[in-house]
Amino acid sequence: MQTYFAATLAWLEQHPDLYTLLSAALLLVAAWLANYLVRRILVRGLYRALRASVLGEDQVLMDSRIISRLANIVPAFIVYAGVGLVPDLPDPVVQVVRNVCSAVIVLVLALAIGGSLNLVNELYSRREDAQRRPVKGYVQVVQIVVYLLAAILMVAALIDRSPLILLSGLGAMAAVLILIFQDTLLSLVASVQISSNDIVRVGDWVEMPQLNADGDVIDIALHTVKIQNFDKTITTVPTKRFISDPFKNWRGMREAGGRRIKRSLLLDQHSLHFLSAAEVESLRRFRLLGEYLERKEEEIRKWNRELEGQGRDPVNSRRITNIGTFRAYVERYLRAHKGVHQGMVLLVRQLAPTSDGLPLEVYCFTNTVVWADYEGIQSDIFDHLLAILPEFGLRVFQHPSGADMRERAQV
Repeated sequence: MQTYFAATLAWLEQHPDLYTLLSAALLLVAAWLANYLVRRILVRGLYRALRASVLGEDQVLMDSRIISRLANIVPAFIVYAGVGLVPDLPDPVVQVVRNVCSAVIVLVLALAIGGSLNLVNELYSRREDAQRRPVKGYVQVVQIVVYLLAAILMVAALIDRSPLILLSGLGAMAAVLILIFQDTLLSLVASVQISSNDIVRVGDWVEMPQLNADGDVIDIALHTVKIQNFDKTITTVPTKRFISDPFKNWRGMREAGGRRIKRSLLLDQHSLHFLSAAEVESLRRFRLLGEYLERKEEEIRKWNRELEGQGRDPVNSRRITNIGTFRAYVERYLRAHKGVHQGMVLLVRQLAPTSDGLPLEVYCFTNTVVWADYEGIQSDIFDHLLAILPEFGLRVFQHPSGADMRERAQV
């Protein structure tokens, strides 16, 4: 066997080109075989071991592909070490192959580091305080730095020069780099301010009318913030706009546990009048108005007695109004409503009369911040108020329609 091997080697030495070609082919086969063994045996075995462990139950680690990327270093390293053993291979070719292998190793390491940083961000996002202080922007900055350094090292390896030479040349290009990466720098500053000042978090409901954004924040990155609008469309907003532009964050409403109702009933001013004794007696049927009417009548009787003692004209006497009684009823109705938050501001007030009627504003808070429940409570309140208005002799103001004109014409 040794004699046959020596004879074959002697024959190949007599044919240097074929010897070189076969040696290079054997080197590539060795690199491929090493890559196959590492991926099929070592990497798969390591993944199985991880799956069997507590750590391996996490699918995120499997999807990060850190181990599989690092496995690519093995064939590159074999080619780098073995290319010098190929006989009669010119030195420039050996140097070029080694430079390329060095660049590939640097690239694989950079991708593995980037995957590790993504894994760190994914694991951090599972913490309870991750929404308040996201680190995705910082992770992306570190990734950019890693990729920039990897690019410098790869270029230096390919041209066979020291990376310090390239780094020294970057000083003259600083102004150009600042111009090129100005958006990245501004976004980095904005990300730091957003995180440190707790301006916006993932899950916050934000509203930016100037950008047609109105919905929940679903992602905060270095350059952009993604907002899923209520119509399920996605609006991508530059991170720096959350520092330079005004926007509304509804987080305070959610944390407070109550959402505001601020709506007015426009009452026909011609329907306002003093209540007669019969009307007051009729309104005593309302359980919510019993105490109010008794207290109001006693107050008015006392006022009028003092007025009579002074010999004043009866026209100056006070009487109960339907609008005042209705306002008291609305306030008591809200106090008794199960959907209204009783620990927050609650009032019913008149606003300045307008050409569209007298606004009677309801200002209160629901005891839920869920949108559907909030709208249901608000609609329930105003359904009742609109339906109960005729009991007080009041009407809602409404502009005349075509049907009104036809009815009047028939009359």
